[in-house]
Amino acid sequence: MDAGGTVRADEPLIPKHGGYRKLKSFQVAQLIYDITVRFCDRYVERRSRAHDQMVQAARSGVQNIAEGSQASGTSKKTELKLTNVARASLEELQKRRRNE
Repeated sequence: MDAGGTVRADEPLIPKHGGYRKLKSFQVAQLIYDITVRFCDRYVERRSRAHDQMVQAARSGVQNIAEGSQASGTSKKTELKLTNVARASLEELQKRRRNE
């Protein structure tokens, strides 16, 4: 991928398994995690259940994208399952933010 975000012709659209750090979904999930931690530390009581749930949902999104990418070399079914878990975690976080 070039600096403008365009996929070069000699580079596959989807990186080989384990190449999750280059995935836009991983990069966005990592950004969401970083922002969520800052938001929760600043605006949500640290010892509250809401704080723990929001941070854990963001962390789960990042971890499941990474694990799904790593599993892609051996099992597309596992990759898809973990990707769906990541999606569900990030959707849960979105719902929690609307309620805070």
